[in-house]
Amino acid sequence: MPVSPQAYRSSTALTEIADFIADPVAPADFPQTIIRFRNDRAAAEIGLETLTDAEWTAHLGRFQPLPDTLPGPFAMRYHGHQFRHYNSDLGDGRGFTFAQMTARDGRLLELGTKGSGQTPYSRSGDGRLTLKGGVREILATEMLEALNVPTSRTLSIIETGEALHRGDEPSPTRSAVMVRMSHGHIRIGSFQRLAFERDEAGMKRLVSYVLRYFYGEDSEDPVRLLTLVAQRTATLAARYMAAGFVHGVLNSDNINVTGESFDYGPWRFAPTWDPEFIAAYFDHSGLYALARQPEAIQWDVMQLASSLRLIAESDPLIAALEGFATTYQQEIVTAILWRLGLTPRGGTEDRALVQTFERALRESQASLDRTYFDLFGGQVPDHYDETWNGLRDLIEPYVPRRARDDAYWQGAPESMLIDEVEAIWAPIAERDDWTMLHDKVARVRAMGRALADPVAAA
Repeated sequence: MPVSPQAYRSSTALTEIADFIADPVAPADFPQTIIRFRNDRAAAEIGLETLTDAEWTAHLGRFQPLPDTLPGPFAMRYHGHQFRHYNSDLGDGRGFTFAQMTARDGRLLELGTKGSGQTPYSRSGDGRLTLKGGVREILATEMLEALNVPTSRTLSIIETGEALHRGDEPSPTRSAVMVRMSHGHIRIGSFQRLAFERDEAGMKRLVSYVLRYFYGEDSEDPVRLLTLVAQRTATLAARYMAAGFVHGVLNSDNINVTGESFDYGPWRFAPTWDPEFIAAYFDHSGLYALARQPEAIQWDVMQLASSLRLIAESDPLIAALEGFATTYQQEIVTAILWRLGLTPRGGTEDRALVQTFERALRESQASLDRTYFDLFGGQVPDHYDETWNGLRDLIEPYVPRRARDDAYWQGAPESMLIDEVEAIWAPIAERDDWTMLHDKVARVRAMGRALADPVAAA
C-alpha cells in the first residue's frame, strides 16, 4: 500500500517553474532493489519514517510517485563553470528531483536522486551510481552533519543489481541508486543557463521562486537574492574550513543557492591543517585545495552576480558581493569556536584566539580531529608542546559551550580519513559485510550529539 499523504506536508512548488528549468524524465528499470541504507532519522523530518520496506523500495527505488507531490521526476537544466571553464552542455545526467515536502522545521525539502538512469543530459554516461559511490556519500553527509556543516542528507541507498564499468575503481562493480534529502536543487549554474540564453522572463521567475520557497521572502529583487546567497555560501565555506573538509569539485553547477552542501564525488577530510591538501586527483593546480575553498566559492557567487546582470544594475550587485567576505570573516571565527566547544566572547578576543589556534595547527601539523577533541571546552593538555603556549593564555578566560560529560569524551575522536573510508568499503566489496559502515554511522551520530549545542541535544 502506498504511503498515506497525511504523513507529510506535500508540495508541488517545482511545477511552477518546471517548464523552463527542468525536463520530465523516467527512472531506470533496475534488475533488483535491495535496501542497503535507510535513514529513518532524516525520514522522520518529512513524515516518511513509517514506510514499510516494501513501500520504501516502491517510492525510493522504483520511484512510484508519492501522493500529492510532484507528478513525476524532473531532471534539472543548468550550465556552469567547471574548473573555471564554462560548460553549456550540463544538466542532471544521472539524477532527478521527484518529490517536495515541507519539513517539520518549515523548510521546503526535495528528494533527489543519483544513479537513477539516463536523462537528456547524460551525454555518454550510463546514468548509474556505483555502490561504493553511495557508501561514500553516506559517510560524507553523516560526518558533515555531525560537524555542523549545512549539508544534504543521504536518505536511502538501494542496490540495483547491475555490473558497472568504471575507470577509477575495479570493474565490474556493483550499482546503486541513492536518494538525497536537500534544501532545494537550484544551482548557481541554473542562473548561468538563463543568462547564457538571455531569458529575462525566466530569470525573474527563478529569482522570485528561490526567494519565496527557500528564503521565505515575498520578493522579486535579484540584489536581495544575491545578498542572501553570498551570506549563506560564506557560512558554508567557513564551516568547511572548521571541519577540515575538502569538497573536491566546487564548480558553479555544484553550488546550491540555499548554501547547502551537496553532490559528493572526490571529497576528503584533511588529516592536518595543510592549506594545499586536495581531494580530487585531477585537481592538478590545486584550485579547490583546502585553503582555496572560500575563494573558490566566492568566485562562483561572482558568477551568480554576473548572471543577474541580465535583470539588475551592476553597482548594487557589486555591493551585495562584498557581503561574502564580511560574512566569511565572522563565520570562520564562529565555526572554529563552535568546534572547540567555546562560548564566543565577541570582538578582537575571538579573532585573536582563532588566529593563534590556526597558526599552532599549521606549525605543529597535529591531527585536526585529535586537536579539536583534546581542546574541546577550553583545555590545552599538558603534553602539548610550546607551540601551543600562546593559545593557553588566550583560551583561559573562555567559558565552555557545553560540558565534556558525554560518553564520547571518554573514548577517542571520530575521524573520516580516506584510509578508514576504504577500510569500511572493503568488507562490503569482499563479503557483503555492512557491519563497519553501520557501526561508523552510529559512532559519528554519537559524536554529533556530543558536539551539539545543549538546547539542540536536549
